[in-house]
Amino acid sequence: MLALAGFTHLGFPLGPGVVEEDVDAGEALRIVRSLAAAPDTADVCCVLITYLRKAEDVLELLRRSGMRAVQLHAPVDPASVAELRRADPSLLIFKSIVMGRTEDADPLTLARAHAPFVDAFLTDTYDPATGNSGATGRTHDWSLSRALVRAGLRPVILAGGLTPGNVAEAVQRVRPAGVDAHTGLEDANGAKDPEKARCFVRNALRVLPNVPEKGKQFPPFCR
Repeated sequence: MLALAGFTHLGFPLGPGVVEEDVDAGEALRIVRSLAAAPDTADVCCVLITYLRKAEDVLELLRRSGMRAVQLHAPVDPASVAELRRADPSLLIFKSIVMGRTEDADPLTLARAHAPFVDAFLTDTYDPATGNSGATGRTHDWSLSRALVRAGLRPVILAGGLTPGNVAEAVQRVRPAGVDAHTGLEDANGAKDPEKARCFVRNALRVLPNVPEKGKQFPPFCR
C-alpha cells in the first residue's frame, strides 16, 4: 500500500534497541522479495533501520533481511561506518542525526565526520520523556536541519513528527532532499492509514525541489 501510494523507500526497524519490531528479519525478507517481484513496486528501496554499531553485525542483519540499504540510527563511531563502507562499497548508507540526543549535540561536526562514508543524513527527534530517538511523533527545531542542508555535505532527509498537515511547511522551511514519516501516517490502532499515506506524498511532492518527471524516482537514493 505504501509503495503504491508513492513512497520510494520503506523502513524496517530490526534488531536490538528497536522499541518494537513490526516484523522479524525473516518476514522482512519475504516482503522485500515480494516487492521486488512485482512490476509496480520493484523500484521501491527497502531500508534496514538498526541500532547495531558494529559493521559485521549490520552486514549480517542485512544478509538475513535481504536489504541493500541501511539507516544507522544509533550513535555510531565514524570509524565503524568507514569499516562498513569498505566492507560493502555498493551499500546505501543513511546516517541518522537525532536532534536533542546527547551524542548528536553538535549536528554539523557529526555530519562532517560521517560525510565521507555515507550517502545521506536523516534528521530525527529525540524525546527526553521516553528516551526514544525516533518514532516519537515530535518535531524538532527545523533550523538545525536547515543548517545541515545549507552545509551541503550530503543530501538531508527530514524526519520527526511529520504529517500530511505539516509536511509542506517543513519542506518549504528546510528544503530537504526528501522526507520521512512514521507515526504521522498511523490510524488510531497504530496501523498505516492509506488516505494519510496518499495525502502525505501528494503534499510533499507539491513542494519538494526537483520533483521528478512521472515514473522517475525521487530522490535517487538507490544504488
